[in-house]
Amino acid sequence: MSQSSSQPYTDQAKPQRRGEELDIEAIHTWLQQQHPELKELPQVQQFAGGASNWTYHLAYPDHDWILRRPPAGTKAKSAHDMGREYRIQDALKPQFPYVPEMVAWCQDESVIGCDFYVMERVAGIIPRANMPRGLRLSPEQTRALCLSMVDRLVDLHRIDIQNTALTELDRGEGYARRQIEGWSKRYQKVTTWNVKGASYVMAWLKERIPQDSGHCLVHNDWRFDNLVLNADDPSQIIAVLDWELATVGDPLMDLGNALAYWVQADDDRLMKATRRQPTHLPGMLTRQEVVEHYLQKTGRDNNDTLSQWVFYEVYGLFRLAVIAQQIYYRYHHKQTRNPAFKYFWFLVNYLLWRCRKIIRQRGRG
Repeated sequence: MSQSSSQPYTDQAKPQRRGEELDIEAIHTWLQQQHPELKELPQVQQFAGGASNWTYHLAYPDHDWILRRPPAGTKAKSAHDMGREYRIQDALKPQFPYVPEMVAWCQDESVIGCDFYVMERVAGIIPRANMPRGLRLSPEQTRALCLSMVDRLVDLHRIDIQNTALTELDRGEGYARRQIEGWSKRYQKVTTWNVKGASYVMAWLKERIPQDSGHCLVHNDWRFDNLVLNADDPSQIIAVLDWELATVGDPLMDLGNALAYWVQADDDRLMKATRRQPTHLPGMLTRQEVVEHYLQKTGRDNNDTLSQWVFYEVYGLFRLAVIAQQIYYRYHHKQTRNPAFKYFWFLVNYLLWRCRKIIRQRGRG
């Protein structure tokens, strides 16, 4: 690290965005019912982002808390289920120390018009497209961080969910088939004239659906920007955030999802334009090295798994293409005016092209 003080690199909230302010008096009154020691109102700020659930910092004199709530006007409760997100973390915490401590979950929508939950804040560094300005890691530190990221995913996939509340997420065998069928249906509902090539990819995936490689808790959004790093040693992970997509499923599909976002230093210009985490830094593992390390750590480094890996790789990219197409569809039909979405159709075409390229090179079997 280039500076002796690590505090400037800790992820900080900012003033609440206009139109997204909390009714903090109502929240404070409700929290006092669970925590009578609370006296004065907290200082409130809001974290960046917010395309999904909104996240706030509640700074009390003796408590440092985070509040999560759905965006205003949300209609699809299944996509912003605060209770589900709270229960997953609360059940997981005893077995996975990287989950923040849960504080309270409010189901009473009369408080602020929606349900919300509060958890302990884990202060640290959150790696986004780039590390915080001024923070420099050596290639050795970067490699240690990368290995730690993969190892924590291994730890998650090893957790025994039996006899825990996490079993309520379990829909039984057939996870891989449900995912392929589900994402294919989602794509078919949001097709536009300027995106081509998905039919071939969907047919290829459908023909090669494997039996589930395992049955465990999966995060489904495992990325560097969902990790909190130790501000004094950024190669150490101290928390994992954003559990809203977590479920019980196939661990290799979880890894395939994670690697769909993995942009390495030698990727082409278009791939580099999609980068949203610092996987390009000297010392980072390549996608292939991540797969090899994960399979070795989980005892899956055999010829059968290696030969099937192309399915999980294509699946992850296809899923990401569908997510991008869902966003573009809203822009295409003027359901949103956000100019950032104008050229998402180009991204979708590129991701589908990558799927077809991988299939041509390694997926003919």
